[in-house]
Amino acid sequence: MSEITLEITPSARLDVIDVNRRIAEFSEGFASKFSHGLYCSYHTTAGYLEDSILKRLNNQPESIEAFCRSFRHVFPPGADYEHDKLDLRTELTEEERRNEPKNADSHLTFIGAGLENCVVYPIDAARPAYFIDLDGVNGSLRRTRRTTVIGYNREARAATFKLDVPMANHAISSVSFHDQKLGLLEEINDMIARLGVKKGRVEIMLDEDERKAGLTVNEYETLLMRHDLAEVLGDPLRFMKEKGRNMLRDPKAIPGKAKNYAKYDLPQVLNEMFDTLGMNHSLVERVVDRLMAMPAERFFRMKRSVTLLVNGSDGSSPGRIVHGKYQSPILVQWAKPDGGRRQVNVTITALE
Repeated sequence: MSEITLEITPSARLDVIDVNRRIAEFSEGFASKFSHGLYCSYHTTAGYLEDSILKRLNNQPESIEAFCRSFRHVFPPGADYEHDKLDLRTELTEEERRNEPKNADSHLTFIGAGLENCVVYPIDAARPAYFIDLDGVNGSLRRTRRTTVIGYNREARAATFKLDVPMANHAISSVSFHDQKLGLLEEINDMIARLGVKKGRVEIMLDEDERKAGLTVNEYETLLMRHDLAEVLGDPLRFMKEKGRNMLRDPKAIPGKAKNYAKYDLPQVLNEMFDTLGMNHSLVERVVDRLMAMPAERFFRMKRSVTLLVNGSDGSSPGRIVHGKYQSPILVQWAKPDGGRRQVNVTITALE
């Protein structure tokens, strides 16, 4: 088992970067030593796609960019996001407000496109592993990103247990696993310590009976979670429709219903997605009308599970869940559960 942490400087706001090529520059023969790699991002607007999607995209950077770019139509930069109204962000200092990127669209794209903070890929010297940055440039400044790759040959499931997650009494709501009042992450870390796992991963998965809910790892910022994300869960095309209204030169020439405004951009989005995923274009006309009323779980690639890195500070003591400054596992729902609680299954796996 071996661990490498890289610093990455993207060259564009949307950038697709081959991590395996960077690893080969620093550690010759890394790919030949290990069968699998745990790839982890410490950022809420940069991560990885699951292997099944990469296969459909032929693991080509141009296709990955096109797939991610299609979500830019749904979450256009510069729309009326609450998260980007920096004067309302009370957690920021005046200096931070001057430098904070307006990037709600990147957060929503990360969630909607199903990007992940941690993935497992087979390691192959001939196979790229793409780190996808959705917000790599802020104005003229190129951001610095970090990603860790742990190469390993064996893994062992150490434990599986259930956790109850209390939910707010609202149909559309979200819960951060970092909430100290709930103690969810601490309970998982306590189990990791009891098991003595030094390096590994934690998978948090919705119980099979849970519906109208999803999991992501992102920034649990109030305006983003309780306003912007809540609005698109209730109306997935809300920001696209807003953009359409603003861009149309003669809105009187078009029926006033939001559905008709959205249709101007929607076929283009679907065509791009169908191109990159190799789907049949004859579906577009039927899909347009259905998508207007499509529920969030059908429109978004909201995950039913998330993976977290477990790592020890010195390699000898038990590890803990490791995450970036703004990262938090988040359970999102768009319908009330029975009893006001949802159940997740937690699996701790040790890497060897």
